[in-house]
Amino acid sequence: MNLEAISTAQREREYSPSSVIGGHYQPYLQAYARRSADAHAQALAMGARWQRLAYGSAPSQGIELYLPPGRAARHALLLFVHGGYWQELSAADSRFAAAACLRAGHAFAALDYTLAPAATLDAIVLECLSAWASLSRETSSLGLDPQRMVVSGSSAGAHLAAMLCLPGGLPEDVPPPAAALLVSGIYRLEPLIGTSINQALGLDGVQCLRNSPQQRPLKGFPPSLVCWGQQETNAFKAQSLHFAGALALAGTASHAVEIAGRNHFDIILDLAEPGTLLGDATLAALSGRHFPVTVTPA
Repeated sequence: MNLEAISTAQREREYSPSSVIGGHYQPYLQAYARRSADAHAQALAMGARWQRLAYGSAPSQGIELYLPPGRAARHALLLFVHGGYWQELSAADSRFAAAACLRAGHAFAALDYTLAPAATLDAIVLECLSAWASLSRETSSLGLDPQRMVVSGSSAGAHLAAMLCLPGGLPEDVPPPAAALLVSGIYRLEPLIGTSINQALGLDGVQCLRNSPQQRPLKGFPPSLVCWGQQETNAFKAQSLHFAGALALAGTASHAVEIAGRNHFDIILDLAEPGTLLGDATLAALSGRHFPVTVTPA
């Protein structure tokens, strides 16, 4: 899809991911909350150590962290950044991969950030950078392996995860993620201008350029899986393909994969679940191995 050529009305439809599933996405948000509650209960039953870490003074600036029982080893960490067009959801809705990570011996964290319109996108990105820096500086006390800290995100969360991985974005003393799992993301933001999505964001061309991973230098970006569901709009598919291609041109080990039978909302429920493409890729990344995926040319 030529992202430059479509009309505002087409962009409104193409950047509304529920438009290809009948417009009803609330049942998926309810599934996130239900699966997250179940995963939280399972984690506690396993003896996991659960805590909320503050990375700032606002109530929204927190990280829900699950550590495997015992303190003998340094654990890999999966940090998940939720979507919702930077305007919906929370860490409490984003714990659904916690139990699967813990069963594999890995730590899991879900990131809270201030939602728009209470925060600008610039501020949200800075919060995510601060959260990653906070976790990275506490690896020793938390029992985390700094060489196996992986970031993942869905939809707007994939955008934020990608912003975390941009070379030069983090303080010099903070290592970037070892790998990234970017699911159904948006990496070039200018098409959102003029749509209803931008009403709460107030993005202009300069802000879009500053916050578009697709248009930033990518050399040094960590190994990445860029994936999306079979049942997505053409624009979301194109966003992922174009970004994976840009990563490949920059020398990143980038894998672009369309996952059959999944849509924009249910694809992320495979995160860390063994036996699924996304789940196996997640567990491989946490173990420091290459992504076990069939690569679609980007």
